[in-house]
Amino acid sequence: MPFIRCHRLKYGRLPKKVMAEAHCMVSYVPGSAPPPASQNSNVEAEGFKEQGNAFYVKKDYAEAFNYYTKAIDMCPRNPSYYGNRAATLMMLCRYREALEDAQQAVRLDGNFVKGHLREGKCHLSLGNAMAARRCFQKVLELELENGQAQQECLCSLKVVFCMDRALESAPACHKFKILKAECLALLGRYPEAQSVASDILRMDSTNADALYVRGLCLYYEDCIDKAVQFFVQALRMAPDHDKARLACRDAKALKAKKEEGNKAFKDGNFEAAYELYSEALTIDPNNIKTNAKLYCNRATVGSKLKKLDQAIEDCTKAIKLDETYIKAYLRRAQCYMDTELYEEAVRDYEKVYQTEKTKEHKHLLKTAQLELKKSKRKDYYKILGVEKNATEDEIKKAYRKRALLHHPDRHSGASPELQKEEEKKFKEVGEAFSVLSDPKKKSRYDSGQDLEDDGMNMGDFDANNIFKAFFGGPGGFSFEASGPGNFFFQFG
Repeated sequence: MPFIRCHRLKYGRLPKKVMAEAHCMVSYVPGSAPPPASQNSNVEAEGFKEQGNAFYVKKDYAEAFNYYTKAIDMCPRNPSYYGNRAATLMMLCRYREALEDAQQAVRLDGNFVKGHLREGKCHLSLGNAMAARRCFQKVLELELENGQAQQECLCSLKVVFCMDRALESAPACHKFKILKAECLALLGRYPEAQSVASDILRMDSTNADALYVRGLCLYYEDCIDKAVQFFVQALRMAPDHDKARLACRDAKALKAKKEEGNKAFKDGNFEAAYELYSEALTIDPNNIKTNAKLYCNRATVGSKLKKLDQAIEDCTKAIKLDETYIKAYLRRAQCYMDTELYEEAVRDYEKVYQTEKTKEHKHLLKTAQLELKKSKRKDYYKILGVEKNATEDEIKKAYRKRALLHHPDRHSGASPELQKEEEKKFKEVGEAFSVLSDPKKKSRYDSGQDLEDDGMNMGDFDANNIFKAFFGGPGGFSFEASGPGNFFFQFG
């Protein structure tokens, strides 16, 4: 297969770049996942790594591999050790093993740029252009000016072009057609890939490669059960078909782990469901549609566990994978509502309503818009320090406490600036009490209506009169004082 040979030759030129890297390879242990190894183990592991680096520079890759393996055995949570061994395996043309090491490196540290680069190179060498491109795009997110990733991204897009040129010379070659179909599938162009594979299966229904491509398209479109059927058929036709075997394994594992998570969620075991969805997300980072659903499922569980920030982050990841995923927008919008980020919630609900103009979505949008409007007013509940479901007695107790706390006479000896600030707070406390203690005003306030619309001009109320009415009468306050801003207090 000329295409694959071409890329192997390309990676044959990598040692010059990697040799320069080998001298600056340093140990990195992410703070979020410290290795369980002792200090002595860390030191010994570093020694093995340095020996591996020395053999790598000498191009003795077999020995380098052995020493990096010893380092990993001593300290299995260090991403750079896996990254170094992945580079060594690439030099030995053992790309599938190298891919596993590179993926483990970035699992341990998602910001490990060299790990993402090596994972992308392995994918490209194995013919998985879509996965390679995604890895290189991740590098560019971490380092926008990374020239190596920019170049590799361009290379990943040349795959189908090269296959088209090859088919011009050999239009009846099934191998070339199948390779093109696989490339199209891995680039996310599923209808085109399905069309090519179906054409071949019409002529040869036992073609294992075409069956594998059909399964691959279904797998990436989240039709896992049907995908497994095609993978099994491919393996019946060709029991040694490695790609079908590996894809079938991942598909079954992904389905099983997702179903375990779903069951735990239905049983109300949210902690277990969260962990199971997290495990499912590590099985195949390239399955965009299934992973988008997994992120959204984990966000749902996260919201149940009050992990709202993580839930919002998971929804964002789901949307990044699938921008048409309405359920993720709805889940994120609800999380925004729960965290009182109403502007963000309105944006998400607007997106949903533009896509699907249903009565339910319109209602959700209107509710978010109302809450946004309410959030821009004074929060009388917050001013009094009570919950929105506070009873009449709780509101009275809160007013008594806050009014006495901010009464101007308590601050008569303070600076003019502080006196003015306390006077303002005293007035706000009175304003809040005048609304929340009046059932009609409170109802209008809670529903988001403007109080002035019903002749309730909040600018006309007198905080002094409210205080006097509340504390006046027998046994009440009895003192006289003048406060800043022409306040006059006389109660009793």
